[in-house]
Amino acid sequence: MRPIEAIRRRAALAGLCLLALTARAAAGPDAVLTSPDGRTTIRIAADASRFSVARLGEAVIADSPLGLELDDAPQLAALALEGRADSTVDRTIPLIATKAASARDHYRGATLTFRESGAAGRRLLLDVRAYDDGVAFRYRLDSAGPVRLRGERTAFVPAGDPSCLATVANGAHETEFARQRWSQLREGAGYDVPLVCTVASGRTTFAITQADLGGYTGASLWREGPAMRVRLSAVPKRAGPAFVSESGLSTAWRVVMLGDRNGDLIASQLIGNLNPPPRGDFSWVRPGKAAWDWWSGPLEGMPPSMDSYRRYIDFAAASGFPYYLIDAGWASGTGAQAWIALPGTDITRPADGIDMPALVRYAAGKGVGLLLWAHWEHVAPRVEQVLDTYAAWGIKGVKIDFMDRDDQEMVAFYRQLAEATAKRHMLLDLHAAYVPDGLQRSYPNFITQEGVLGAEWNKMDKRVTPQHNLMLPYTRMLAGPIDYTPGGFRNGTPASYSVRAVLPFTQTTRGQALAMYVVYDSPLQMVSDDPDAYRDADGFDFIRRVPTAWDETRFLAGEPGQDILLARRQGKAWYLGAMTASAQPGAIQVPLDFLPAGRYRATLWEDGEQPNALRHTRREVTPADVLSLRLALAGGAVVLLEPAP
Repeated sequence: MRPIEAIRRRAALAGLCLLALTARAAAGPDAVLTSPDGRTTIRIAADASRFSVARLGEAVIADSPLGLELDDAPQLAALALEGRADSTVDRTIPLIATKAASARDHYRGATLTFRESGAAGRRLLLDVRAYDDGVAFRYRLDSAGPVRLRGERTAFVPAGDPSCLATVANGAHETEFARQRWSQLREGAGYDVPLVCTVASGRTTFAITQADLGGYTGASLWREGPAMRVRLSAVPKRAGPAFVSESGLSTAWRVVMLGDRNGDLIASQLIGNLNPPPRGDFSWVRPGKAAWDWWSGPLEGMPPSMDSYRRYIDFAAASGFPYYLIDAGWASGTGAQAWIALPGTDITRPADGIDMPALVRYAAGKGVGLLLWAHWEHVAPRVEQVLDTYAAWGIKGVKIDFMDRDDQEMVAFYRQLAEATAKRHMLLDLHAAYVPDGLQRSYPNFITQEGVLGAEWNKMDKRVTPQHNLMLPYTRMLAGPIDYTPGGFRNGTPASYSVRAVLPFTQTTRGQALAMYVVYDSPLQMVSDDPDAYRDADGFDFIRRVPTAWDETRFLAGEPGQDILLARRQGKAWYLGAMTASAQPGAIQVPLDFLPAGRYRATLWEDGEQPNALRHTRREVTPADVLSLRLALAGGAVVLLEPAP
């Protein structure tokens, strides 16, 4: 943006602030909600023009704009608070296949009804919630007729100039996060959610994101003066407004997650709690690990072969994995570049020489379920036919790829897929996907998704650095499961790394490869390397053992881009994952006071003398002990803690 334009926009925003303050004084008292613990407040102006958020007595989000931009209709104007309906909710929600066995949904909420002055007298409803770990609001219009939106006026103005972890928005949501001051974020650029920042005092970290896109559309954040404004994603090549409804409007929730430290947001259930609960029985959803053929093979995909597919099935069975994911190239008419949606590809027919029902029977006889990859453009025109075919074959789930969009039509497609796969008791994994909005809460079979710069990029460039790996738990993972696809066992350091498409390397150690299975949240977790890479390999015993869904998650220590220590529990066993981006080897001290009373058998896998080596030890410990874990350069470690016999 040119300097004079930036000055004009800042002046316009300042003018809006002054007008809002004047209108507020005339409209009456603001609506204020306080979190159950009394530490957080969200304030809504009496004319619905502004909101602000404070925590621990200090401002987090300063006065920031609210509102909708209607299309082909007069804008809502001169609103006044007409009514307020308060509620307090405190319930425990059982969960399936995720980072905890249950979620506490505890908040103080209100539905604020604003009425427009004048003859039209239209009403705008604002649902507001204050949780101990964040605040959220959404707009509703109870109109019997269609609603057309150009966009929202919603924006976020921080108090001061916080330090942020930000990533530029793109279709696949596969970019790096960088640490920047809010003032350094570029005008005229879109940023992805979550945008994670820490206030100047260091007492609060907040993450701006969204939840329950429902029948709405996705959005990104665009810098306008001091504000980050919500910009709705429009349907490509569709003229007119960004969003159209046949009747009424209920927007996505605009969310500000809140915690003392960056890592405190990892265990938050806020995004899921803002979504509807599941309808029906999802007890059939089975989390677990999957063998996978694409990461270790060529970019164009493994040539279809019954022998090759049986090899991976045999590996999954021998390893105790419940799944094998057959990636691109299995379908009839696939081209040389298997990921491209060619008109002649038929994803309801296998390639010549492939007998899919026979392959399913072979896998089932060994206790392995098959998952199939498909391009979304081949699925969207005939969802029911495709899934009926796969169900008839006995396929246990699908990985749909290359959507690269988050507009109204694509949001509806996600929900159509979640519903259609759930009806057939199939798992759903979405790649080139938008950032999670909590749809997994409503459809637990939607078990994981990409929308992240993950390990696949080790095959193509040097972007998956140790620092990047240590950004993800504090940023993208806050929104939901993260199909990073770990398991690379040709480990190294940034200095030794080189790009190789077939049998690729990693820039981090074997210890960090193991730790990803604890740190990265994904109830369906890939074991990405070639079966031969795991034969008699250090640490594969841990990968075979580690769960993918948990009863409890606890952040213990760490800093974004530098390190993390995370504890997860399944049953009475605790798993610790430690990762570092440090260029120097060292040790971290792990107090075990989070453990219940008793004696525990600790099994440790720590970095060895070489990147592919591990040091494997056992000892007995109690909650009074402190473990010392050795981490190499760009390294990691894992610990299994079980009650002693």
